[in-house]
Amino acid sequence: MGQGHAGAAVRAPYCLTYSCESERALLARSYSRYNAWVSKIRPYQPRDFDRLVEIDHACFAEGIAYPEEEMRHFLEMPSAITLVAHQNRKIEGFIIADCLRPRRGSRAMGRIITIDVMPGAQGKSLGSMLLKAAEDELHKADCDYVSLEVAVDNERALRFYKKHGYSVLKVLPRYYMGQIDGLLMGKKL
Repeated sequence: MGQGHAGAAVRAPYCLTYSCESERALLARSYSRYNAWVSKIRPYQPRDFDRLVEIDHACFAEGIAYPEEEMRHFLEMPSAITLVAHQNRKIEGFIIADCLRPRRGSRAMGRIITIDVMPGAQGKSLGSMLLKAAEDELHKADCDYVSLEVAVDNERALRFYKKHGYSVLKVLPRYYMGQIDGLLMGKKL
């Protein structure tokens, strides 16, 4: 090996060699399986509507999942921030957030309206990616805080939000379907 600057050893670049075609094919399949779960986040487009409704109904029980009219209302709000996560060009999750501007305040308050990830795609960091991207967009819109509501019996969601720095602000009695209490959670951005 030669000597580099200040006497540091200079090493030859590491090279992969394949003893046969089957090893090369195995490596290519491994990379393609890995890349299949690499997600991309992009803004919502109107052509995504049917898929978002499908995902929402796969994630939430009837009575909690949004009807199409209500989903359309949230998506069409002028201050809505809607992002979708897709893998291999198929949408697997989305988030809708809103930036509320007080009349007299100089800073705005963000609200996560919904975050949905298809059950088969959960546990692969899509929710974390969506939440972080939405929080970044809310921060750019001058939001100091963000809040959201979650059912008291949704333990997985509660763990998820706590992991991302949200804390319980108050209990919302009979918030879901007039029966299940909700929790108002929030965090400083």
